[in-house]
Amino acid sequence: MNIVDRAKAPTPKFFRILRSIGLVLLAISGTIIAAPVALPVALVSAAGYVAVAGGVISAVSQLTSPLNGGDETLKQVQGKDRVQGDKRVQGKDSEINSE
Repeated sequence: MNIVDRAKAPTPKFFRILRSIGLVLLAISGTIIAAPVALPVALVSAAGYVAVAGGVISAVSQLTSPLNGGDETLKQVQGKDRVQGDKRVQGKDSEINSE
C-alpha cells in the first residue's frame, strides 16, 4: 500500500480522535505564537514545540489505515469469520484464540 492509498483509505476512529487532538494543539499554539501582545519567551518557545508535535500527530494519524480492510480483520481475530486459502471458514482459529 503506497502513501496515496493510505491517505485515501478510511481512518480508524481512534486515529480520527487523535488527529483532532493534534489539530487543536496546533491551533492553540498557533494562536499563542501569533498573539499581538508580548508574551514570555518560554511560552512562545513551548508553543512552537507544541505546534510541531500537533502537526506530526495529525499527519501520522491521517496516514494510518486499518489492516486488510479493518472490520474483516477484526472478525478474523475474534474468530467469527476467518479465511483459509481462498475460502471463508466459520468458527475459532486455534492459533489466534488459544483457549
